[in-house]
Amino acid sequence: MTTDIQPSAVSPAQRVVKNLLRSRELAVAVVLVLLIAVTTIKSDSFLFGSTGWRDLLLTPSMLILLAVGQTCVIITRNVDLSVGSTMGLTAYLTGRLFIDTNLPIIAVVLAGVLMGAGLGLINGVLVAFGRVPALVITLGTMYIYRGAFLTWAGSDRINASDMPRAFKDLGTDSILGIPILTIVALAVLCAVGYYLRTARGGRELYAIGSDPDAAELYGLKVNRRILFAFVLSGALAGLAGVVSAARFGTVSSSVGTGIELEAVGAAVIGGVAIFGGSGTVWGAALGAFLLVTINRSLPVLGISGFWQQAVVGALIVGAIVLDRVLVNRQERALVAARDTRSGSTHQGPPSLAPVVPSSTPGSDSESEEVVR
Repeated sequence: MTTDIQPSAVSPAQRVVKNLLRSRELAVAVVLVLLIAVTTIKSDSFLFGSTGWRDLLLTPSMLILLAVGQTCVIITRNVDLSVGSTMGLTAYLTGRLFIDTNLPIIAVVLAGVLMGAGLGLINGVLVAFGRVPALVITLGTMYIYRGAFLTWAGSDRINASDMPRAFKDLGTDSILGIPILTIVALAVLCAVGYYLRTARGGRELYAIGSDPDAAELYGLKVNRRILFAFVLSGALAGLAGVVSAARFGTVSSSVGTGIELEAVGAAVIGGVAIFGGSGTVWGAALGAFLLVTINRSLPVLGISGFWQQAVVGALIVGAIVLDRVLVNRQERALVAARDTRSGSTHQGPPSLAPVVPSSTPGSDSESEEVVR
């Protein structure tokens, strides 16, 4: 007796295309390309000027680093509002180390990253083990770190002449037309993206964000993973501070002010669910590019500063609303599929008998045994 095997209704290529068309990352990328195109049509110097292409790639580098770290925290249903203050502290530390010591550039960079990781560790310990909401903790440490920065720096300003030429060149030099700082940001983006997608620890961050209680019952090291997310966010904020010092060549007490909200906005616009459990660093990076490009392109298009902020706010609100719509739609689809498999959609009164799944765990079979 022969059995006819029905081919898959959807081929792998069609599935890939379908997933791409539904991805938030693709939608953000399309908006970004259209914005660049419209602005370039209005003023070709925006992209083809002497520094147009370079600025388009270089300016988002700091925000990409912050958005990548913020993504790892938001995925776990938390948020880190202290990254701007951490960035300011490490930027000033970078300048002071060049003034007060003879450390090589790589040692200064590592010092900035380690300081940021230490500040992130404080946040992580208080959130993970103190069981205090991250919004409250990081709002407090944001002001504490900023106060420490202002006390340390005072009215002092670190100028370009205080830092070595080789360090400042990192903010201006390029490799094959791509700024060095952009390459650094993209390298970090790829490393963290690979970790989240392939490593067990990265997948556990998503599991924790999807359902923290279930993750704990399953035996995942919830506190350790949350602590790691905050340390990583702090370390990348520290690196962003070093990048800021190299990019602008000066450090003042205003470095990093307000950028924490841009980092959260970039992640949310890029498709990272503010309620945790989903999103990618690729989307967050595209969101960072989009935010920076909006700030640069709207003045070229003749739009006032008020509307620049309004557009960014509308994007954030729209992204959150879209997330809730998609989540609700997915929940309804899952409930409908479960009801269909359990036979609850048949005509007549519903059966009160419990439904026991087939004895093969993880089986693709939809057969179920009904206990009468």
